[in-house]
Amino acid sequence: MPTDAQLLTLAQWFSPGYPVGAFSYSHGLEWAMTFAAVSTAPELQNWIATVLRDGSGWSDALFLAAAYHAPNTDAVTQIDAQCRAYAPSLERLRETDLQGAAFCQITRSVWLKTDQNGIPAKLTYPVAVGFAAICCSMPLQATIALYLQAFAANLIAAGQRLAPIGQSEAQACLNALAPLCQDIAEQTNEGDLGQLSSTSFLADIAAMKHETQHSRIFRT
Repeated sequence: MPTDAQLLTLAQWFSPGYPVGAFSYSHGLEWAMTFAAVSTAPELQNWIATVLRDGSGWSDALFLAAAYHAPNTDAVTQIDAQCRAYAPSLERLRETDLQGAAFCQITRSVWLKTDQNGIPAKLTYPVAVGFAAICCSMPLQATIALYLQAFAANLIAAGQRLAPIGQSEAQACLNALAPLCQDIAEQTNEGDLGQLSSTSFLADIAAMKHETQHSRIFRT
């Protein structure tokens, strides 16, 4: 079981105040809501559940776990290259690249400043989290579950800014998605990249469409 200290560290890593800039990314959701593919709280919950189960939530969990189990930094670098290649669009690549670089920078300066090997200066976001988790002796399954919950919470917050979705509805959505985050964490904690798959096609198309969207408030 995770210790209180470990849980507090993970809560800090995945809090909205951790300076990775997550608030500025909608993962294609802005396009979906602008063009009415998503407009209500139930539709938002279903959209996020699909992304978690069949899209980047699933693949990010696998890349995180693979980095956690990697035998050395060379293996982490190879996993990171595969994660970059797996991004389905330019904006998705920027999203994981920029958040990952920011996570590396702040986590190195606070937790790994005495570790000369440390975390590399630039990794994709899930790979950076997985490598930092093993360096800091964090429990893997809890790390994955909280990573996914933070991802879902950020998309819900984006949805609130884009549609008339209230705070109670938003929190109900996040609560309903929690079992799915736990389930994915259990299924992916071995980090078997042979299980990589993605069938959330509309979410991927939305991210591609967002690249040329005329009016937007999010970076992706």
